[in-house]
Amino acid sequence: MSPGSRVWNSTDTPMRRAGQPFELAPAYVYLASQDSCFVSGQVLHVNGGVITET
Repeated sequence: MSPGSRVWNSTDTPMRRAGQPFELAPAYVYLASQDSCFVSGQVLHVNGGVITET
């Protein structure tokens, strides 16, 4: 990650910080697991609230 990317993540998200791996990983694990077998055509935004601000 470039230093400019870190600045963007830490100032432009409602959370005011970059997401940590332990916060992002559960979403990916869920989508890769059998628990998500009935989920289709959805977008899971794991982005600290950026989508709510646009």
